Amino acid sequence: MAERKVPGWLKTALDFGPVLAFFAAFFLLKEDTYPLFGREVKPFILITAGFVPLLVICMGALWALTGRLSRMQVMTLVLVVVMGGLTVLLNDELFLKLKPTILYAAFAGILYVGLWRGKSYLAYVMEEFLPMTPEGWIILTGRFAHFFVALAVLNTVIAFALSDAVWVSVKTFGLPIALFAFVMSQYRIFEDHGIAEEGDKDA
Repeated sequence: MAERKVPGWLKTALDFGPVLAFFAAFFLLKEDTYPLFGREVKPFILITAGFVPLLVICMGALWALTGRLSRMQVMTLVLVVVMGGLTVLLNDELFLKLKPTILYAAFAGILYVGLWRGKSYLAYVMEEFLPMTPEGWIILTGRFAHFFVALAVLNTVIAFALSDAVWVSVKTFGLPIALFAFVMSQYRIFEDHGIAEEGDKDA
């Protein structure tokens, strides 16, 4: 089924709204503990209890509006529900903190399997928007796989060694900025292995 068109601002709000709401709520809540299901919990746990259903609602709305969700969105949603649910149930923020580690490790594993088979699974996702030679895709896929491993290790270190506030800040802004910077740093591959569109060749 073809994806239905929705306003870009609405799609962006549904995609990133829950994460930004989590960030804002974390730094707005001032008390050390809050009541939740008959017990006192830290702000992180309370916000997680609201974040999980909010993400489910937003992803449901996105699916209803567009007619589809990407594999990454589905994987993220499943991990948030499972790890967020364990975070609230067991009153331990470490479960939700390790969600990015699992996600990045899964991405790296999938890309490594593809490379082992001589294929670029990254190309299956991005080739339509970024035409490149097969050699270029193999190189870029290997670098992305290494990068996702680094992100998984980084998130794990921050989750165990640093404060909730540091993790929330890095997760909300640091990791997306790192991903953007990494993509921008690969410009030489795009130049050396990019394939011009037919319209560009004729121009």
